[in-house]
Amino acid sequence: MIFLGILIVSVTLFGDIHSLTARIVYTVAVFMLIAMALVSLQTGFKVNFLPYKLCQFLFGASALLIFIGVLL
Repeated sequence: MIFLGILIVSVTLFGDIHSLTARIVYTVAVFMLIAMALVSLQTGFKVNFLPYKLCQFLFGASALLIFIGVLL
């Protein structure tokens, strides 16, 4: 999760955000966040701890925001 955030910030700050590399990084990050949301959906509700139950919504919202940023 930390690697994904550092990678996105690094590409955004130090690279051309309209390049093919940046689009690939953003797209892969969106798919990774969706995959983590699906895994969290399967496991998060089995644990009686509120932050784990919120993970899939946070992952999904993050993926949506990055996807919207790619489209703009």
